[in-house]
Amino acid sequence: MKSVIITGANKGIGLETTLAFGRTGYKVFATMRNPEKATALKQKIKEESLTIVISAMDVDSDESVKKCIDAIHKENGSVDVLVNNAGIEHHGSIEELDMSEFKAVMETNYFGVLRCIKAVLPQMRNVRNGCIINVASVAGKIANTPLGPYTASKHALEAVSEALAQEVKPFNIRVAIIEPGIIDTQMARNISHGGDSIYPQSNRFGGLFVASLKTPTGASMVADKILE
Repeated sequence: MKSVIITGANKGIGLETTLAFGRTGYKVFATMRNPEKATALKQKIKEESLTIVISAMDVDSDESVKKCIDAIHKENGSVDVLVNNAGIEHHGSIEELDMSEFKAVMETNYFGVLRCIKAVLPQMRNVRNGCIINVASVAGKIANTPLGPYTASKHALEAVSEALAQEVKPFNIRVAIIEPGIIDTQMARNISHGGDSIYPQSNRFGGLFVASLKTPTGASMVADKILE
């Protein structure tokens, strides 16, 4: 049975991706900061008898990532696929956002991905097989206000993914980037609320999300692409 580790698996794209892999016959290690919040996932596992193991893992923590992935390797050996999906956003103008918000976004969206990659690579390299899928964003190609921290993190993720792909190709390890647009998730709904920025364009940007969410792209469509 093939196996996959998915981060941020309790909601949105992560939840739908977890279910998609589980329904296809993968053994899924569904990781998240707080498994107590995985109510919807637990219900689906029970209803559909899926082979999904829920594990606590905070991608912001070296210790948490090492502990979780070491345990997975001990139980399963090398995993076939890693899906780096966990992500956060803080929106607002660059002037008005606190430095701590920039650091938090980079910690999860960029350094968190690197932690997970570095944890699985030795095993994948030893067996000369594996696939690493990084969930980036259209924002990794085109930057827009008021998403400065988020777009910066996704640009960084795109760059490191391209470098990694060159490094691991000789070991039969593939690296793929997924670049969703505006998806019907809680993150998108949070941005659509707009704000009270001194920069009018930052406030107006929420309207784009409001309009897009009237005919949204579902998280399950992204999950299907990841599964491909």
